[in-house]
Amino acid sequence: MKAPWNFTRFLPLAERVLSRGRLPALIFAVVRKSKGQAGRFSQLKTHAKLLQDLCVAYWRGEYRQINPRALVIIVAGLMYFVSPIDAIPDWIPGIGFLDDIAVLAWVVRSLENELNAFKAWRERLRPENLRKVERLPASAQALQLEHNSGEKPGL
Repeated sequence: MKAPWNFTRFLPLAERVLSRGRLPALIFAVVRKSKGQAGRFSQLKTHAKLLQDLCVAYWRGEYRQINPRALVIIVAGLMYFVSPIDAIPDWIPGIGFLDDIAVLAWVVRSLENELNAFKAWRERLRPENLRKVERLPASAQALQLEHNSGEKPGL
């Protein structure tokens, strides 16, 4: 399946985000945008939340059973989602999020096996452990510190 137009330029940026440890900042940008106007589109919010949850679990070291290239594609998709300058600018009423929906849907379809494996992993967790894994601290800095200190939410 061919990548959506304008998406591939986010791939090298995603590699840099991952290599420089900037994933927490991206995760919190996704949270902010999902709570805003994008939250009105249930499919967009659902896809963004799944990809966000995978990134949080990966960042914390709880879930590492993902192909590195798949992780880059997920991060690139989330970067596309939070970018106000993409194929259709988000500020255009009524249609600004259509390209975001299309890109995240493409990421989810393209990585269906990887995401199904992640969902199956989450389903095997006890509810209290799942809450700990998905819990976000108050800020990106706190999530960064959690990672740097080696602290894990515990299973």
